[in-house]
Amino acid sequence: MRVEIPYKPRVYQQEIHDGLNRHRFSAVVCHRRFGKTVAAVNHLLRAAATCKQQRPRFAYVAPTYRMGKQAAWDYIQHYADPIPGRTFNQSELRVDLPNEGQVRIYGADDPDKLRGIYLDGVVFDEFGLMPPNVYSEVLRPALSDRHGWALFMGTPAGRNEFYKVIYGDDGANPGAKANPSWFYAEYKASMTGIISDAELKAAREDMTEDEYAQEYECSFEASVKGAIYADEISSARLHGRVTKVPYDPALPVDTDWDLGVGDSTAIWFSQSLRGGEIRVIDYYENSGEGLPHYAQVLKEKQYAYGTHWAPADIQVRELGSGRSRMEAAQQLGIRFQVVPNLPIEDGIHAVRLLFPRCWFDEIRTHRGLEALQHYRWDYNARLREFKSRPLHDWASHGADAFRYFALRQTPPKDKRPVTWPAPTNMRPYAWMD
Repeated sequence: MRVEIPYKPRVYQQEIHDGLNRHRFSAVVCHRRFGKTVAAVNHLLRAAATCKQQRPRFAYVAPTYRMGKQAAWDYIQHYADPIPGRTFNQSELRVDLPNEGQVRIYGADDPDKLRGIYLDGVVFDEFGLMPPNVYSEVLRPALSDRHGWALFMGTPAGRNEFYKVIYGDDGANPGAKANPSWFYAEYKASMTGIISDAELKAAREDMTEDEYAQEYECSFEASVKGAIYADEISSARLHGRVTKVPYDPALPVDTDWDLGVGDSTAIWFSQSLRGGEIRVIDYYENSGEGLPHYAQVLKEKQYAYGTHWAPADIQVRELGSGRSRMEAAQQLGIRFQVVPNLPIEDGIHAVRLLFPRCWFDEIRTHRGLEALQHYRWDYNARLREFKSRPLHDWASHGADAFRYFALRQTPPKDKRPVTWPAPTNMRPYAWMD
């Protein structure tokens, strides 16, 4: 049966469809308003409707569930509507097709909901804004038994996981751009003609050079918008303080925790020298696990531990059990000290003071450094300005744990103001097409 849907791909959208049909793995970099989400939704619907597997399953994954709903759900309903026998499940953001195929929206902010599923194909929209492990640990295994395909797409936002998918990881892997088994395409606004020259000129006048280069010319070199520790990370890399940092058995290993409740828990591992140098040797993060899991992680790493540090809320007693997580940890052999309970701005100031003393192991702390690099100020799209508080997303856990680390190292005695980007002529930042 032939079904006509109200979608006529542009030349470059058709190029993406053709590439996806020829390759199992693909990476596409697009400028803003290119139409990548429309292309992705239509490719998923067609793949689900024509798949020969039993009970086909396809997924559209956004950085958060809310972003996925906002960006893609209306498109899915619009383009799937002409298919006879289709049904929409509003509560699960899912369309069911007559061949028992499904296309469903997921958020990478809750990886546990993605565990245990199987997929015939998946689209990661704005992959660079997702937790680094959402593909490698969670969804890559979901593709294995049915040889499913994956598309990584987005607009650059610094040298994050999306960058590594494209350019490789420090030369260890070739990356999509240099890997002939992948389909790779890059679409800058200056080449597609989708946005008029007049509009691009107006946008350039309203945006900084970094903003324009990132959003319209697909530059990975432009800095992450509103990044709180951009200068500190850049300086650490420039001065060679992100390198190989071996564990010294003669020094105790201190740990600094951000303890999640139904959320991620992050742990930094460090060794401090008398001269003030701090060696940050390891980092661990996980979600959906209780304290026994993290006690086992500490044991398996076989470090000689010094002091374990946690935020003040570890002392709060749970209503059900009547005991605190500090007491639960003591029964597992982890004795916590409590970090001073100071405002977030004091903690950010403490991190900035601490950074020049830190040396990071580039391999073992990689995920934590990614969190610090992408920790950024929240943005008020209506007022077109950054808020005075950080955005709570996947990067928050590692950044919060490092903030506690800094507070117990160098509690700020002077309340210096914490500055954040506040351009007066900034255009709204749209995460999705």
